[in-house]
Amino acid sequence: QVQLVESGGRLAQAGDSLRLSCAASAPPYSSFTMGWFRQAPGKEREFVAAISWSGNRTYYADSVKGRFTISKESTKNTMYLLMNNLKPDDTAVYHCAADFLISGTSASPHSVRSWGQGTQVTVSS
Repeated sequence: QVQLVESGGRLAQAGDSLRLSCAASAPPYSSFTMGWFRQAPGKEREFVAAISWSGNRTYYADSVKGRFTISKESTKNTMYLLMNNLKPDDTAVYHCAADFLISGTSASPHSVRSWGQGTQVTVSS
């Protein structure tokens, strides 16, 4: 099982940009879908974005499409989430995730095989 470590979360203001990183302990299998979920206090964990480790196919939740960009640097076993035009509703703990099922703009956290510990993103207005 791959181990994942997120970093980059911080306090930001509405409209700011922020980049999160997720480092994997080993090269993910080429068939893996890698991505990000987030969980706000009192709410269920929800899908944010995903990328195919093999190739460059990307997926986004409707709430972040056009603002967030997911990318990867395979030589470093690292995945990134660039968040632009942050909103207070983006405030949540962001979790890196590995090996899960994706369908269009949706993915269930229950299908995730590996989780990172999470990094806090707080957006003030």
